[in-house]
Amino acid sequence: MKRRGDYTPARVELGRSGSSVPTRALLEFQLAHAKARDAVRLPLAVNLLVLELKNIPSIALTSGARNRDEYLKRPDLGRRLSDDSNARMASLRGEYDAAFVIADGLSALAVHRHAVPLLELLLRDLDWRIAPVAIVEQGRVAIGDEIGELLGAGMVVVLIGERPGLSSPDSLGAYLTWQPRAGRTDAERNCVSNIRAEGLTYPAEAHKLLFLMNESRRLKLSGVRLKEAAALIGDSMSNAKLNQHH
Repeated sequence: MKRRGDYTPARVELGRSGSSVPTRALLEFQLAHAKARDAVRLPLAVNLLVLELKNIPSIALTSGARNRDEYLKRPDLGRRLSDDSNARMASLRGEYDAAFVIADGLSALAVHRHAVPLLELLLRDLDWRIAPVAIVEQGRVAIGDEIGELLGAGMVVVLIGERPGLSSPDSLGAYLTWQPRAGRTDAERNCVSNIRAEGLTYPAEAHKLLFLMNESRRLKLSGVRLKEAAALIGDSMSNAKLNQHH
């Protein structure tokens, strides 16, 4: 007979050994905790990412956080570019439909495993004017707003390592913002998360992101309002199909 623990990576029905959990369960927990801590501390290999992007133009940047400790203690510094990076991005300003940002966030491991394969799928199906990909060390989601604004991009998509969990140290998130500019709130973004081997597949995530990007461009908005609009469009399409059958 299968237990609930056979259907989920969550730690349920671990058993007992006296007044504690079994040794195996304890060791597995400690290992998962160590992997999560390592993922947070792992440095972003920027040069490796540039090589993996191959013929996709990119630029390496840094946030206002000078090192990992400062990044973890001062989230605000990870939301804006360093002065040097700000000047370099301003020099690339143009007329772009979208800009992509790859940032380490809280798991560079997730970025190295998933960012490039996902980005390649997205770019394959986008006939848009795309800005050079910004690769940011010590970056948080909101840094994409400044980058998109400096580039003059219609939207920005930030691929970033999510906060590691005890069963997912390598989960990547994608955050889309229409008309990016400093001061945008989380309510003005759309998020696609859990991009990893045990989560949603690259094709499924790319399909969802492409839908959001196209709808954002068509409706000229993102965030909560885009979700509502997408739901209405889905309902309209379902009703149209029902009417056809009747």
